[in-house]
Amino acid sequence: MSKLQIPPGLDGILEHYTSGGPDADWLPLLPIKYYTNTYIVQGDKMLLGYKKRGFGQGKYSGFGGKVEPNETSPQAALRELEEEAGIKAPLKHAGVLLFITSGAEKAFYIDIYYAEEYEGTISETDEMRPEWFSLSASKELPPVPFDSMWDTDRYWIPLLQDKQPFVGRADFDQDENGVYTPRKWWYGVLSG
Repeated sequence: MSKLQIPPGLDGILEHYTSGGPDADWLPLLPIKYYTNTYIVQGDKMLLGYKKRGFGQGKYSGFGGKVEPNETSPQAALRELEEEAGIKAPLKHAGVLLFITSGAEKAFYIDIYYAEEYEGTISETDEMRPEWFSLSASKELPPVPFDSMWDTDRYWIPLLQDKQPFVGRADFDQDENGVYTPRKWWYGVLSG
């Protein structure tokens, strides 16, 4: 895919993986705020957290949040995983998401991490309720609840599962009721 087709704000040598959305322009680039999101993936199962409060309330996602001043992205990811799930893990960087919503003042630049093992006891916290889900047709666990996640997660989670480094952008419009609808998305894999 040519460089011109890669959405504004993304860089690197990228090969198109998937894209979509209504025929709309990309939202304007905004100043960046850095975040992390971490997933525990063991074979065909994934640990997700049900967000009980704050941005994304009522959705399942990985464990993460803002990178604080004087903190690196990996340090923030480890801190957030422990604060939200009660565990520590040897994290590996999986990808980057640029997430922009209409009406926002900042863009979310999210480093995605994963781990295949962890230490400690998975615990529910004030913010998150951890749950295991199946990435395959397992009858032991419920399937990953894509209908209760951010709408574009279903497009990049397979890359995470396959340990394929990726970069993506997802733009969302927000209506007067606070409901977010995907405007446009693009995900690519690192090549070269």
